[in-house]
Amino acid sequence: MTKSPRLGAGRYLPAGRRPENSTSTLHELTTVDGATVSGVLTTMPGATTVVCLTHPRQDVTHHPLVPLLLQAGAAVWTQHTRSVNNDLTLVHEQALLDVAAGLIFLREQGFTSIITLGHSGGGPLYAYYLEQAGLPAADRITTTPGGRPVPLAEAEMPVADGSIFLAPHPGQGKLLLACIDPSVADERDPMSVVPELDPFNPANGFAEPPSSSSYTPEFLARYRAAQRDRVARIDAVAREHLSRAAEARAAFKHSGEAVHRRRSLAPRIITVYRTDADPRNVDLSLDPSERPYGSLFGARPDLINYGQLGFGRLTTPEAWLSTWSGLSSNADFVRCAPGVTVPTLFVELTGDQAAFPGDSRRMIDALGADDLSTVAVRGLHFGGPVSDGEPTGNELAAAEIVAWLNKRYPLAPWP
Repeated sequence: MTKSPRLGAGRYLPAGRRPENSTSTLHELTTVDGATVSGVLTTMPGATTVVCLTHPRQDVTHHPLVPLLLQAGAAVWTQHTRSVNNDLTLVHEQALLDVAAGLIFLREQGFTSIITLGHSGGGPLYAYYLEQAGLPAADRITTTPGGRPVPLAEAEMPVADGSIFLAPHPGQGKLLLACIDPSVADERDPMSVVPELDPFNPANGFAEPPSSSSYTPEFLARYRAAQRDRVARIDAVAREHLSRAAEARAAFKHSGEAVHRRRSLAPRIITVYRTDADPRNVDLSLDPSERPYGSLFGARPDLINYGQLGFGRLTTPEAWLSTWSGLSSNADFVRCAPGVTVPTLFVELTGDQAAFPGDSRRMIDALGADDLSTVAVRGLHFGGPVSDGEPTGNELAAAEIVAWLNKRYPLAPWP
């Protein structure tokens, strides 16, 4: 009997060997709003250029590019946000303050050049940061989409010297907007289905894996509109929860009664079922590329969509509006990209299952950098090879990144 591969096989890739003469130190930083975040600085003898990797939700300490960048003679800074590995309360405006603390620290270390490298969700995070950092303090965003004040205007926000985007997706919210299942009939029931919107119903064009499905333009138009409608409904729920909390805070301020304070603090957690349903993952004729069948989470979206994995599955109202709502979030790569004006390299992976060719074109076209380089290399979203026996996407991307760095910034090659 042939053993079936794990649903999420290939998502986690090993990193290569770090140079023996590299040195790593752990640092804890305090943000302007009093949060504590940590990062690892790995340096090479003589390194004056540092490449920064951060992701709003994931730990990138052991990102596969780290040893390759060190071997090229760059120092590498890998930083956590305050929401690493637990994005229940992830607010992107706060994550900008986390990024700022890291760049302030690196400036203090005396590096000649600081380069941001945003892979996947790190891309829109850095695009958002660079947009806000490039604005006069008075013009920066003052509140989250949920209405919480955020001290971006008071924060020191150093602008990086250069920016690299590796397989960035359009933003957590835009990503979820494309893969949320609009056929959920009842938000309390993960099995409820509106048949005419079900992407995994053969009557709508779905084919049993691994055959590619085939959806009509008419179905896709209804589907995309229904996705926006579902997100708008969840937005309304989130705003209602926040409004009630605000009313309770006002009542407490007026009366001082503890019951109102308790009401203002009581958590409202939003559960979002079925968020692995982008038709492009199972109909390979849509925005065609070298991607394999399946989603970021594995080869059977029709099954994974009903499981625990998926984007934005459990979130506070504030985090939903700031991060996961494709209608409300500010962390939208295309929205932020005109503010990215530092020298920029955009690396597309040809087998990407999160950023499709049309997405990449829109992101590239929106970037504001005069010094803009773009390249496409064969690879999957997390940097695996498109086909067995090929170089990994990470190796091919690293070669392009190092070549781009060498033309602009001083590196100290590993002997």
